[in-house]
Amino acid sequence: MTKPYSSDLRSRVVAAVEAGSSRRQAAARFGVAVSTVVHWVRRWRETGSFAARPVGGDRRSKLKGADRDWLLARIAAKPDLTLEEVRAELRGLGKRVGYGTVWRFFATHGISFKKNRARRRAGPARRGGRARGMARNASSA
Repeated sequence: MTKPYSSDLRSRVVAAVEAGSSRRQAAARFGVAVSTVVHWVRRWRETGSFAARPVGGDRRSKLKGADRDWLLARIAAKPDLTLEEVRAELRGLGKRVGYGTVWRFFATHGISFKKNRARRRAGPARRGGRARGMARNASSA
C-alpha cells in the first residue's frame, strides 16, 4: 500500500488554491492529480484540516462486541467451519456480512484452517520409483 502525501505538500497545495490558483493549476504545479487537489481543498474547507486520514485496518467491521465473542466461542466449539458456513450462521442471527469480513476477522485473530490427515487429498504420483527403475535397466544393458 502506498504512503499518503506529506502534510507539507498538502499545505502548499491548499495554500496555492486559497491564494487564487485554480485547482488544475495547483495540480499541475505540484505534480498531483486534480481530483486529489479537489479532495484536499474540500476537506480543508469543511474540517479545517488537510492531514491524511488513517490508512489500513478494519475500522468498520461488523464483527465487534457481542458478535465477536459469539464467533470466537463458535469457532472454539466447532473449529472446522468454513467461511461460508460461518456466514450462514451469522445470517441466521440476522447479521449479514461478506466473505471478506469473515476472512479478515479470522486473520486479525490469528485463526487459520490448516489441512489435517483426515482431509488430505491424494497427491501426485511419485516419480522417484520410475527414475530408479530406468537407471537399473540402463546399467544392466
